[in-house]
Amino acid sequence: MPYTVNQRKQHIMELQTYLNAISFVNGGVPRIVPDGIYGKETIVAVRSFQREYNLTETGNTDPVTWNKIVSIYRSYMHTEPVAYNVFPSASYVAHIGEKGQVIYVLQAMLNDIGSCYDNAPKVEVCGEYNADTANAVRFLQQRIGLPQSGNVDSKVWNMMVSCCEHMNSTLLRGKKS
Repeated sequence: MPYTVNQRKQHIMELQTYLNAISFVNGGVPRIVPDGIYGKETIVAVRSFQREYNLTETGNTDPVTWNKIVSIYRSYMHTEPVAYNVFPSASYVAHIGEKGQVIYVLQAMLNDIGSCYDNAPKVEVCGEYNADTANAVRFLQQRIGLPQSGNVDSKVWNMMVSCCEHMNSTLLRGKKS
């Protein structure tokens, strides 16, 4: 049975998807949008990949290049998770009115703590440091013997992370038995 146009397009999209995923980890490989067309962007991405991984730079996907792309892609997919540090710096202080990623994580941790302790308040995970978030932080600060400012500095953050890590390790140990 002959190789169809649709099959070729699917294989090119698979190649482009792998290269695109690799580009998130290796900045030397440009990001491309998988479209099933082996055009200029794909050639540049393949050539860049070949340069990054010490292969002959042709821009063509020969068997050696394909096998290396698959190998690198799979190695990224089957590794231990990388820790993600979201707290900006030791001098940063989160407070009412702030918005963003760090606030989402902070609120998620407060909810984890709230789900394990009946009297700990839960908050809406909305990415905005609001009065409910500040009140939940004050509750936690009181319980761990810190001044009840309602703000989250690195000390409060570290206590929250430690608490959540402890709860998660306890839950994991409980599931293994």
